[in-house]
Amino acid sequence: MHVKLIILGRDGILNEYREDHVKSPTEWLAIPGALEAVARLNHAGWHAVVATNQAGIGRGLIDMASINAIHVHMNQQLLAAGGRLDAVFFCPHTPEEHCECRKPLPGMMRDIALRYGVDLALVPMVSDTLRDLQAAEAAGCEPHLVLTGRAAGLAPAQVTQVLEQVPSARAHADLGAFAEHLLRREHADLSTHGSLA
Repeated sequence: MHVKLIILGRDGILNEYREDHVKSPTEWLAIPGALEAVARLNHAGWHAVVATNQAGIGRGLIDMASINAIHVHMNQQLLAAGGRLDAVFFCPHTPEEHCECRKPLPGMMRDIALRYGVDLALVPMVSDTLRDLQAAEAAGCEPHLVLTGRAAGLAPAQVTQVLEQVPSARAHADLGAFAEHLLRREHADLSTHGSLA
């Protein structure tokens, strides 16, 4: 049975993006509707994992205990909304460390593919930056841009410019709109294939 898996960025997709990094659970503030979107996808049989660059660890701005506390808080908030994440994958390195896992490199997504035994071509990846769309493309995932977080301030022409650099990407107003798109498409596919049976 094929695992239906979605890869989500964290900051700017699930929670409000902060220039100074989310350093404690109290600084992790859900974007309105984002947690409910994950719950809707979960209820439709989708598993969700997070892939996030957390250079604040490498820079000494945040330690592992704080990261873990933030993710416990995030999962509690999600559970309260009826959703869940299967796992959180993160890159703790700074750009200067030239690791394989920091997006836009595809290392984290490849780790996820190995863990779940999935074909990344069937895995939508949701992001709020060109860098993460490029990471999705490099990994062979289906790239989706949400206009929240760092993408919230982009003018329509800038959104077009971003999408032109990753031609297979699609833009959505937020995670709720992405969920709606995915579930509608899935329903249409089922209807089409169902009538052939």
